[in-house]
Amino acid sequence: MSTPGRRAPSRRKTARPDEGVLFPLSKREVSKLVRAALDEDCAFNDVTTLATVVSDRRARCRLVARQAGVIAGLPLALEAFRQLNPRVVIRVDGSDGRSVEAGSMFAALSGSARGLLSAERVALNFLQRLSGIASLTARFVAAVEGTDAKILDTRKTTPGWRSLEKYAVRAGGGTNHRMDLSSAILIKDNHLRALDGDLELAIRRTRDLAPAGTKVEVECDRLSQVKAAVAAGADVILLDNMKVDEIRRCVDVVAGRALLEASGGITLANARAIAKTGVDRISVGALTHSAPALDLGLDFT
Repeated sequence: MSTPGRRAPSRRKTARPDEGVLFPLSKREVSKLVRAALDEDCAFNDVTTLATVVSDRRARCRLVARQAGVIAGLPLALEAFRQLNPRVVIRVDGSDGRSVEAGSMFAALSGSARGLLSAERVALNFLQRLSGIASLTARFVAAVEGTDAKILDTRKTTPGWRSLEKYAVRAGGGTNHRMDLSSAILIKDNHLRALDGDLELAIRRTRDLAPAGTKVEVECDRLSQVKAAVAAGADVILLDNMKVDEIRRCVDVVAGRALLEASGGITLANARAIAKTGVDRISVGALTHSAPALDLGLDFT
């Protein structure tokens, strides 16, 4: 998988026609990433399985959700089984983005018992991590249902996994914020400090130097900054760590002249109240940096 940075425009993506969410890696990239994970786990030299299971033994197993959530990462998990057993037979009930109930099966596999056992942990590592992100995202999306606010992620991602984690956010019904530093402009507090707090100058410079049509977003932590950002022509204003009453006042002052994004301190407990202030977007770093793994398992039948 490529490291965070500029995305190659030639990257081939695999569409999911039923969901419309694009998987971010090509087949070759999936194969390479999964092989690296299998090598890290020494899955091709699984001494326990080699010692206990005869080579011609076949088995059947099921991927089961031990808690309710949203599945993401199936292409990676299934590739792990295929690399250790090219003849494995797989039946998948649904695809990434599917909601599952606790106790439900979402895939069935049959093939070499050795291959299934040795691929188990790597397959589940991919699935549990990405499904955890998709599931947490879905909970935030549900929390703001009925409002106009969209749930966005951030760049607070695991190094090397950004495209996958942002994909999991989409699978959970969320929206991606900028993918990397080259894809959008976001003037933050430290940028302003480097310019002695001159917000107007920062916006003017970005207008002069950024590609035509690039949206300019500015982080603000108080109403006076918000007013200055609107006056300077910011397209998006990020309301950083503001309380609900402060956010509501900013919404009234801006009056639709710029998109408003609430960020910082967002939880499931306060997301709906923030959404009801009238903000357009709510960005949540926890979607990727703090999502708990979804409890999934592989059960031999």
